[in-house]
Amino acid sequence: MIGPELRLTGVGKRFDWLPDPLLDELSFTVAPGEVLALVGPSGVGKSTLLRMIGGVDTVFTGHVTIDGVEAGVAPPAGFVFQDPRLLPWLTALENIRAVRPETGRDEAVALLARVGLAGYEQAYPHELSGGMQRRVAIARALSVNPRLLLLDEPFVSLDRALAREMELLLTDLLDADHPTAVLVTHLNEDAAMLADRAVVLAGRPARIALDYRFESRRGSRDAVEREHIASRLAEAALESVR
Repeated sequence: MIGPELRLTGVGKRFDWLPDPLLDELSFTVAPGEVLALVGPSGVGKSTLLRMIGGVDTVFTGHVTIDGVEAGVAPPAGFVFQDPRLLPWLTALENIRAVRPETGRDEAVALLARVGLAGYEQAYPHELSGGMQRRVAIARALSVNPRLLLLDEPFVSLDRALAREMELLLTDLLDADHPTAVLVTHLNEDAAMLADRAVVLAGRPARIALDYRFESRRGSRDAVEREHIASRLAEAALESVR
C-alpha cells in the first residue's frame, strides 16, 4: 500500500534562546509514495521538522498533517535515527518487538530477513557490527510503520563503502513498499541516490532555497547523474548565503 500524503502548512518554530525563529511560515507537501530529501547546513531545522512530522514535537505554529490527520495524533512513523538506539540487553528480534509488541515473532523474523539479517535473530547488539545494528534499526522502523519512514542522517559516521551498501538496501525497500519517506541529510550524494526530490533549506528563519524534483527514477541514476544532482544542490546552498 502506497504511503500517505504529508503536508506542512505555515509551520513556525521558536526557541527562547534564539533571537530569531528557527522556522516561520514554512510550507511544502510530500506526495504519497514520494521520497523527499531535506538538505541544508547543520542547525537549519531539518531534524526539528522531522520530529514535528513524527509527532514527537507538537509545540509549533501551523499544521503538519498525514493524510489530513494532525501529526501529533496520527499513527506513529517508522523512525530511523542517527544512531541505531538498540537496547543492549535485548536481542535483535526483541529490539523490534519492544517498540511494537503487536509485531509477532514470525513477522519480526521476516523483517530481519528483509534487511539481510536472517539467522541473527538472537544476536545482541554488541555481537553485531555497526552496519548490522543499523539494519536492525531499519527493520524496527518498518515494524512500526512501513508506510511512513523518517530517516534522520541514517548513514552518519559510516564509511562511504558501508553507506553505499545501506543506500542500496534502502533503495530496494523503498521500491518494494512505496512508502512516503523523508530523508534528512547534510550529504547531497545521499539525496541524489535515494530521493525523488530535494528541498534545500537555508537561513534563519529557514526558507526553501530550492525545491528540486529529479528527472530520473531513484536507483537508476549513474554516477554522473548523481554528481550532477549533488552539484545542483550544493550550488543552491551557496547561492542562499550570498
